Amino acid sequence: MKSAIHLNEEEFLNDKRKNQKRLLLRFIDFPVKYLVKHGISPNTLSYLGFLCSLGVAFFIAIGGLHFSIWLAWIVPFFLFWAGTFDVLDGEVARRTQQKTRAGAFLDSNLDRLSDAVIIIGLIIGDYINYYIGYLLLFLMIMISYIRAKAENENIEMRGVGFMERAERLIILWFAFIIEFWVYFLSDLFLGFPINIFFPSFIIFYIFLLLITIFQRISFSVKSLKKIDKQEIT
Repeated sequence: MKSAIHLNEEEFLNDKRKNQKRLLLRFIDFPVKYLVKHGISPNTLSYLGFLCSLGVAFFIAIGGLHFSIWLAWIVPFFLFWAGTFDVLDGEVARRTQQKTRAGAFLDSNLDRLSDAVIIIGLIIGDYINYYIGYLLLFLMIMISYIRAKAENENIEMRGVGFMERAERLIILWFAFIIEFWVYFLSDLFLGFPINIFFPSFIIFYIFLLLITIFQRISFSVKSLKKIDKQEIT
């Protein structure tokens, strides 16, 4: 029989991450209560998040970040709501005791599809090439796969790794905002748009994804070694 190891959150979450979690819960407390009161299901929120990701992908694909300055906010707007619904669905499920295997399965797969369509949008919109897009998608899937594989071995992976999906969306959201401001301000003051920020950002983004993969593999291997020792003794 396989031994199980469920490490307490305190063992792998530092004070900063715990404070971030408390701050996040404080901000979403009111909307979660509202959604619970009106009977909005976690699955509905998951679908809404996916639809917002489709919106991000569509407007990115047609050059949304380089629209007029009055329209360029559409991409960050949709991405903000995609991330918001991604956070809300889990908390609503927890508070209404609707955390089910089916719901978790649906949410996880919609998250992967959302990641994929956004990357496809970036490729079609010519913000990144196919090779970079493939690499980004591979790294994101690996981050998710490592967690799924580890949790299959009864290892608690919540909070492990710097670039969980929420962090990925937040950083991408800031990048989109900076991109369209750099683009429009450079065009306004220099007479031509500068397109150097986003390519540089993608390199930094890939680096953070690689660090997260290393963190999750390292944590999982150490945890599995503890399991092996428990089984031997």
